[in-house]
Amino acid sequence: MSRLPVKKTYKLYIGGAFPRSESGRTYEVDGQNVARASRKDARDAVRAARAAFPGWSGLTAYNRGQVLYRLAEMMEARATNLESVCSGRDEVDAAIDRVIWYAGWADKLAQVLGGSNPVAGPYFDFTVPEPTGVVAVLAPAEPALGGIVSRILPALAGGNVVVVLASETHALAAIELAEAFATADLPGGVVNILTGSQDELAPWLAGHMDVNAIDLTGADGTSAELERLAAENVKRVVRSSAEAQSPWEIEAFVELKTVWHPIGL
Repeated sequence: MSRLPVKKTYKLYIGGAFPRSESGRTYEVDGQNVARASRKDARDAVRAARAAFPGWSGLTAYNRGQVLYRLAEMMEARATNLESVCSGRDEVDAAIDRVIWYAGWADKLAQVLGGSNPVAGPYFDFTVPEPTGVVAVLAPAEPALGGIVSRILPALAGGNVVVVLASETHALAAIELAEAFATADLPGGVVNILTGSQDELAPWLAGHMDVNAIDLTGADGTSAELERLAAENVKRVVRSSAEAQSPWEIEAFVELKTVWHPIGL
């Protein structure tokens, strides 16, 4: 007798765990059942991210880079699984290389974006980058894996925590990636991934008062309304390319703080 295969269930990734949606809803993607997150799931994800923010932002930049490099190692180990949910091995290799690239920037950002400023007076004047906080990311649909990696990694490299709303049509890539995050030494809550309807969840993330920035790169034609909602608590609104790779992508998710200190006192 042939055995019945154990079919995978694609769940959410919140606070380092893989819960089903509290609503019990699912939808089908490429023949697989995927959890359909509710507004309560989105609130839980933001709460988990906020709780994780002090620990992640408090790590040294060098340690954050080490953790992100560990993510690349886990993606390499899961490359076969990842290539089955995107365009193939070339996309997986490019995504892994991008993770390593941003991991390397984690402890170089302060030197590039910050520095000592010349001032007229007996003062030291320094500019230092600080993470914005909780970042909501609307992941682009294409490329399935490369797009979500390109939007998550700049925020993480800058010391932020993220709540990601995966592309509705490419949710499998997001959850396969979540399983790499779960084994990559990231504290629970640093990355939270929701699958479901953008029309249902994006407005709630845009209007959430404990979300500090929102990346609208993957927004499906609703940007104006999401910007209006984001303005309620003066969120930083970011738009970029699904395949952008630049230190300025990190800069979009940090605040530059200037510190003055008198000389000779």
